[in-house]
Amino acid sequence: MPLNGRKRTSRQTYCVFNKTRESFLSLSVKPADTHLARLKGLLGRLRLKSDEGIWVIPSQGIHTIGVFVPIDLIYLDSDQRVIHAIESLGSFRIGPIRRNCASVLELPTRTVYSSQTQVGDELMICPPDEMEQYLRAKPETGEGKAAAG
Repeated sequence: MPLNGRKRTSRQTYCVFNKTRESFLSLSVKPADTHLARLKGLLGRLRLKSDEGIWVIPSQGIHTIGVFVPIDLIYLDSDQRVIHAIESLGSFRIGPIRRNCASVLELPTRTVYSSQTQVGDELMICPPDEMEQYLRAKPETGEGKAAAG
């Protein structure tokens, strides 16, 4: 699944931004877009830093067998809209299967809560340079204009 004409690479890290809520979910998500990367996932991890995670592509659901830390899950459709979210899925569990799901974000616990992410929200998942361009091009909010004027 290319992003804006670019090919994903497993070495690349991505930013995850909730365009609906205007909040960041992560600045360091790595894609798990090969069979081996999806198989490995978070296997054997004892902890996740507050700003890391993986983006499992393609995926309709995941499990935490062999993962020793609870995680938040965000199920996305092909337009990167949230179709399901789970907070703090414990170790050695199996998440639900969602047939219309294209990918799943596996993030540290409290990510869903702190970003206020909900079903229907539109996410932007892109390399840091594209995120910077998006944020620079974004018009100021009404508050910023009012304060400046």
